[in-house]
Amino acid sequence: MERIQFRTEAALEHLLPDAHQAPVRLHQAMRYAVLGGGKRVRPLLVHAAAEAGGAGVQETGLSRMDALACALECIHAYSLVHDDLPCMDDDDLRRGKASVHVAYDEATALLVGDSLQSLAFQLLVDEQVVLEPGTRNAMVRILASAAGSLGMAGGQAIDLESVGKTLTLPELELMHVSKTGALIRASVSMGAQASGGLTLEELSRLDNYARCIGLAFQVVDDVLDAEGTTATLGKTGGKDAVNNKPTYVNIMGLSRAKEFAAELRFEAHRNLEGFGERAGRLGELADFMVSRKF
Repeated sequence: MERIQFRTEAALEHLLPDAHQAPVRLHQAMRYAVLGGGKRVRPLLVHAAAEAGGAGVQETGLSRMDALACALECIHAYSLVHDDLPCMDDDDLRRGKASVHVAYDEATALLVGDSLQSLAFQLLVDEQVVLEPGTRNAMVRILASAAGSLGMAGGQAIDLESVGKTLTLPELELMHVSKTGALIRASVSMGAQASGGLTLEELSRLDNYARCIGLAFQVVDDVLDAEGTTATLGKTGGKDAVNNKPTYVNIMGLSRAKEFAAELRFEAHRNLEGFGERAGRLGELADFMVSRKF
């Protein structure tokens, strides 16, 4: 994990606009939003899925997997910047430091998100990234779908509409499969497809794996929000309850939510059967997502 996290951080440092390049304030805020924080779960999944497809990790230089990982991380960071805005979840803390709209201002935060979204797609079509035209088109299509109204943005819309309402479990699952799960599934799909070494049946099993861990990630997030502190989480703890947001904890109860996360981990591992050692890192990441404490 540390090796991939280090690679991703170095690649992002290189690919983001220079902090001294005009417009300076915007570029500084973009780097503030992306660098030096987060678990880099999506990049980890890209590389692990590529390994499941038989692709090794290139040790030097910018590889196509690095570019995919950074594109996904830009989309993820943009979503966090926008989610924290007063018109959305209104949170002043992210990754243990002031949210972008607090450290800079709301208008800059809005432009940071817009710019990071654009940069993500720029990275996918950059000439430095050696992707076949058909693969490049598939990567753009997967990422655009995951980020749009039927994916992450749509899930956020459902989330905003659901405040103060009682959702059924299927309704809650739809929200999180879109909001959190779509980008996690895209990470696995992009890494697996770019590896070029998997059958359609294997790709389908990896997508089922990704769906399970994407949902488990959110279930654990809900548990951590209920049990964790602001200091350990790096963001405001207990905010879901304060804002009367529907969560797995308030629908299922804390104990059942933990059991559900464990069931999803089991199902994720079941979908990796047959891949052997190639999927070892994917299995470890499923374990990490369910057992994490922050």
